[in-house]
Amino acid sequence: MRHRVNISIDDVSPHPMASVRVVERCFDILKVFPDAKFSLFVPVAYWRTQRFSVATKEPLVIWKFPEFCDFIRSLPKENFEICYHGYYHGIPGKNDNNEFLDITYDDAIKRFRSMKSRVEKANLKDVFKPIFRPPAWRMGPDAWDALSEEGIELFAVSDIDYALKSYQGKDKEYRSNYSTIFPPFRELEIKESCGIVYHACEWDRNYLSKDMTNDLLDFLNIHKENIDFVFMEKL
Repeated sequence: MRHRVNISIDDVSPHPMASVRVVERCFDILKVFPDAKFSLFVPVAYWRTQRFSVATKEPLVIWKFPEFCDFIRSLPKENFEICYHGYYHGIPGKNDNNEFLDITYDDAIKRFRSMKSRVEKANLKDVFKPIFRPPAWRMGPDAWDALSEEGIELFAVSDIDYALKSYQGKDKEYRSNYSTIFPPFRELEIKESCGIVYHACEWDRNYLSKDMTNDLLDFLNIHKENIDFVFMEKL
């Protein structure tokens, strides 16, 4: 049996502790597996407010960080795709993760249009794919309808119980890909479809550290004869 493998990284942003430094680990993997495929999920105005040690005074809107935008634009398209991962990621002043959980249809439309406008201002419209992963996996039913209406073609989601509960069945109505591996919470395991998720934020246990990268390389080497690297849409 052949096994499809995609490696995705959430929260890639201009934040000094959730930055493009994580992409160094991707290039370490590419040295061994030059056909590896990475899906980078970017919040366009990342704003952490609840964890004091990593909170910022204002949202990190991507167009205000030209070096970040240039780096994203420069990544080889045969190995990297860039996808949407929310506007702020959370609800500023309330939580850091549930931006699309309880949002109304109209507010979701407005929020996603704001996301697209920031991407256009950053001159990255042709770089971002119409793929969306909800922050912390959670997304309410109105958000599914709104984002699909606004052009999202694929939802990158999870089969974890709390995530499925938030979808209320909408994941069955729209095109959805389920990522099921996120070390150390769900360990590396060979499956027909291996959606492997990491984070760019260095405070997260799921951060793609050097140790995590070495574990991933060991896993890929064990199965290298039977894996095909794919982007999200073919997972």
